[in-house]
Amino acid sequence: MDDLVQVLESENKEYEKLAKLSKEKKQVIIEADVPALEKIVDMEQDVASKIQNLDNRRRKVMHDMSVVLNKPDEGFTLDSILEMLSSQPKEQQRLENVKTQLKTTLAEVRKINEQNQTLLNQALDMVEFDLTLFRSMRTAPETANYNKNAYNTGEILGGSGFDAKQ
Repeated sequence: MDDLVQVLESENKEYEKLAKLSKEKKQVIIEADVPALEKIVDMEQDVASKIQNLDNRRRKVMHDMSVVLNKPDEGFTLDSILEMLSSQPKEQQRLENVKTQLKTTLAEVRKINEQNQTLLNQALDMVEFDLTLFRSMRTAPETANYNKNAYNTGEILGGSGFDAKQ
């Protein structure tokens, strides 16, 4: 039981680090600071790796507990463990507190990541708008030249973006 609580507490600490990095990333995205964004993403990957290792350890501890208690692995969750601990209110409360902290931290990380995703989508839309604007600036309007049948010839002014002749 202590191993499970310890792993969950460690997971919560790592998720809190991830939330802090995500908040920093939010500001970096707003400032469009690409080098700083790269550093934050690298740090996030390190934290995500630690979280993955802790998650694997938690699964192993949960599996070991299910074997010891002779319970099927599929339905063995924190909620089922909390129910089994009804005769041990101190341990039950400790596990409930860790579960609540982890849930709160995960909700915060999810919210920040959704905000960052929205910011990134808006930044991409802005880049696409800028590219479209630059492309349209490079194409000149058609001339008003007509052939002998009074049809527009459709010739375009200035094929290049810069004319060096003076």
